[in-house]
Amino acid sequence: MTGIRRTPLTGSSALLNPEALEARVALRITGALSQRNEVLPHDIAERLRVSRLRAVDRARDLRKLSVASTSQVQGGGTLSMSGPPSWWLRVASLAPLALLLVGFLFIQRSYVDQQVRAAAEIDAAILTDDLPPQAYSDPGFAEFLRSPQSVE
Repeated sequence: MTGIRRTPLTGSSALLNPEALEARVALRITGALSQRNEVLPHDIAERLRVSRLRAVDRARDLRKLSVASTSQVQGGGTLSMSGPPSWWLRVASLAPLALLLVGFLFIQRSYVDQQVRAAAEIDAAILTDDLPPQAYSDPGFAEFLRSPQSVE
């Protein structure tokens, strides 16, 4: 490859600046294409030249669009945002987790309350009923109190 100057792509400026790296790669590619362009037939060379011009114009337009705005309305009325999310969006994304935790705490509290009410009903039934002392030592007594009572 005569006439193409090779420069290393690993340098402090290339690593810190991606645009400089892109520019260096683009120069190397265009240099190689220009060198090989001399041996191509005229019609193919013209088509390649037009294609290169279109690609450069399109890249320029895309850069202008990306620099011009960070958010834009796309077709259909949807909003497209680029860049890092703002602080309120991060807080809002934690809201479902907070609601889930509150729901779990509510379920736990209602479960404990239900157990306390069931124990209170059993205690009330024991204290208000006239039973002989032997009934309190019977192992099936608690099961009897839990069973539904039929009213006759």
